[in-house]
Amino acid sequence: MFNYRSSRLIFQTTIQDVRVWGQDASTITVNDGNRLGVHEAWGELILSNCKDTSFKSNVLDYLSIKVGRQEISYDDERLLGALDWLQQGRRHDALVLKSMQKGWQVDVGTAFNQNTDAVNYNGTFYTPANTPATVKDSKGNLVNTPSGMIPLINSSGVSAKNGSLSLLNPAGSNLLNQNYKALQYLYVGKKLNKTKISGLFLADQFGKYALDSVRDIAGADVGYVYGYRYNQPGVNTRYTTGLNINPVLGSKNQWAFTGAYYYQGGHDKDGLKLDAYMINLAASYIPGKMSYTAGWDYLSGNDAFSASATSHRFDPLYGSPHKFWGYMDYFYAVSGSPTGGLSNPYVKLKYTSANKRFNTELTGHYFALADTQKDVNGNAINKYLGTEFDLTTGYKVNKFTQAVLGISYMAASSSMEYAKNIPPGVSKLHPTWAYLQLNLTPDFLNK
Repeated sequence: MFNYRSSRLIFQTTIQDVRVWGQDASTITVNDGNRLGVHEAWGELILSNCKDTSFKSNVLDYLSIKVGRQEISYDDERLLGALDWLQQGRRHDALVLKSMQKGWQVDVGTAFNQNTDAVNYNGTFYTPANTPATVKDSKGNLVNTPSGMIPLINSSGVSAKNGSLSLLNPAGSNLLNQNYKALQYLYVGKKLNKTKISGLFLADQFGKYALDSVRDIAGADVGYVYGYRYNQPGVNTRYTTGLNINPVLGSKNQWAFTGAYYYQGGHDKDGLKLDAYMINLAASYIPGKMSYTAGWDYLSGNDAFSASATSHRFDPLYGSPHKFWGYMDYFYAVSGSPTGGLSNPYVKLKYTSANKRFNTELTGHYFALADTQKDVNGNAINKYLGTEFDLTTGYKVNKFTQAVLGISYMAASSSMEYAKNIPPGVSKLHPTWAYLQLNLTPDFLNK
């Protein structure tokens, strides 16, 4: 990472790369081939800063324009975050107007994605995924992926009309599984004593598509590649809005609370009408070295027995789902989420040593469906999905080095297979997972 800061300009980048603005999805996958790229490359032009005497007059306490490839992160990163758990993280090709005035923070941002610079094209149609270079046609022959198409494939990896997008369209890190064509947001925040209140309004648009096929002749075989062709006029627009409040109480800040409500409306990526919501509640007590947290997340979903054409499936946008719904990433991460939504009561216990060098945390999650799903016989499954335990321990070796050990265990019910669209009886219901991580963060240029 290379950065520069002056009274008028902040600049940050990592490594030079040349590509069209908005060409890539907001997070990459193992199917993308070359992983070398620019994670961030942005400049922030400072227009007003009351804390800098070089500014003779100031319109606002702080005003700037930040443009380029950048992370967009607010509050606890539940809806907009850097997704730091993934090694590649998440970034956007965006422009953000940032302002501060008398404790009020108001940010306005916009982003726009495309695949080419539109030379010899009419319009800027966008294929919203990191598709691989090749795919198997309906006869099993390996062919180049048709331009502008996301192929449909079956469980054998062969293109089929009734295939699934899940293996070839892993652009998102939540249930959406599709990158946006354009995005706009307004974020407003204000801190009142030790309580912060923030509001978000975000609209994102998704290109419309049509089912298409491409014929392939390989010797005596005549196969087809089926998929979604993103060359249709118009977009499906979704909007998400809500409030987040974080009061801190007590003379020693021993109590901390979180309460949030977000509503989602408009239309989803497939054009279905949306009427969904999310509720987050949490309370923490920190008397000393120990901290105790209890919380509940509720994300609405669809009732499998309802005839409604409206989707009630809440999508947590472009946040960091790993932080909230279990470290084994069963929900709203790369493997998607239940169509029936999610109810997640949880508790956390954390110990931090007096010198801050050692910490350990144990988290327990109780996962259940928010609404009803069916089994293979069309009957309602039990809403209880499973219980997960996550244990993490960190030790700071020195100023620049930290070692982290993590161990997770899931006790899943048979309903988990239906919630994850896995054939019943083929998966392990009691998996474990562990990792050992060494973080080295040296500062090479100390002042």
